[in-house]
Amino acid sequence: MKERIAIVKALRSPFCKAGGALKGAGADDLGAYVLKELALRSPVDINMIDEIVVGNVGQPPHAANVARVSALKAGLPSTIPAFTVHRNCASGMEALSSASNKILAGYGDIMMVGAIESMSNLPLLFNKKMTAFFMAMMRAKTMGDKLKVLSSFRLGHLTPIITLELGLTDPTCGMIMGSTAELLAREHFVTRDEQDAFALSSHLKAVNAIESGRLAEEIVPIPVPNKYDTMQEVDEGPRFGQTIEALQKLRPYFDRVAGTVTVGNSSQVTDGACAALIMKESKAKELNLDVLGYVNDYAYDALDGPHMGMGPVHATAKLLKRTGIAFKDFNLIEINEAFAAQALACARGFASDDYAKKHLGRDSKIGDIDLDIVNVNGGAIALGHPVGATGLRLIMTTLMELRRRKQNLGLATLCIGGGQGAAFALEVE
Repeated sequence: MKERIAIVKALRSPFCKAGGALKGAGADDLGAYVLKELALRSPVDINMIDEIVVGNVGQPPHAANVARVSALKAGLPSTIPAFTVHRNCASGMEALSSASNKILAGYGDIMMVGAIESMSNLPLLFNKKMTAFFMAMMRAKTMGDKLKVLSSFRLGHLTPIITLELGLTDPTCGMIMGSTAELLAREHFVTRDEQDAFALSSHLKAVNAIESGRLAEEIVPIPVPNKYDTMQEVDEGPRFGQTIEALQKLRPYFDRVAGTVTVGNSSQVTDGACAALIMKESKAKELNLDVLGYVNDYAYDALDGPHMGMGPVHATAKLLKRTGIAFKDFNLIEINEAFAAQALACARGFASDDYAKKHLGRDSKIGDIDLDIVNVNGGAIALGHPVGATGLRLIMTTLMELRRRKQNLGLATLCIGGGQGAAFALEVE
């Protein structure tokens, strides 16, 4: 990047389990709340905002271009344009990179970035038989025609299409994301014990971050719909008192015969939203603003769908080549825990000369990964994975923790359903 992008402010809602405290809020409601809070806390006049970019995966049918709907519901000026981007799990990162590109290209100075997901409100769809039944009823003109169509109705017509399951399944290879994690576990020899231990660590770190108040620094409390008489102040996912024994009792979910991936060592289905205020480094200095941190550069890369979980390795390799940064120079790493098997497979991919030569076009490994600096406040196994919002949370979490530790350089990376990866090099001064 020809100039670093300054992230001046960043915040998020609590992340809550699908069907939990935030189930009554749609994606546009969650987006409106975090955008409004960001506007209220902004150190610049809101009329200086040039554009709003929001990442979202399951766009609500009632709120096309959910970025614009969220901005207007937040009470932001109607003169600020807004658009929505979608790159599956990296939608939050795509919002940031798209807005950054527009700023660097001279199409604006200051932008708001959002990332939202309401997995509670992903709809059920009628299947093709039921759709055809409705169409036939609409076309039937006489009572006799209508009775004939009615006589064709079967209970099977009511079997719904679950869009959550549909969205988590790669349409080109037919594999649901959990099955891709099983594939990586087999290929990289990640055992069930390792996965459960990793999951337990995620919960323990998240609980510690809650109790110490570190996560509270990221979160703005949100009124719980539909009564709005209480405030949700913390993430719902972390399990206080989680034990390895409880995790080991869970049965494999995606391969019930020989699998190792369970609901306990997988990310949680979650609702949540994030928002950030960004501008060029030179603009932030011109305005004499205190900056949370900077985007040094970023990279996206792609691979085949069944191995999508290795996306962070591929994207990080590309990022290091672009920037000249050495892997060992990262003080902190946030890698999305889509699945424990996937995160651990990535750790082995980073450290493998063989993987680097076969898949990355490198002569040697990216580098050994120190798990002590990875996801130090817990990851998606504990905090949850609201797919459109996670990418921006990883970036915000990395910058805030770097500041606490008075360290300089961080990596935020995740895998992307369909066979992609994203990686951001982040800096704090």
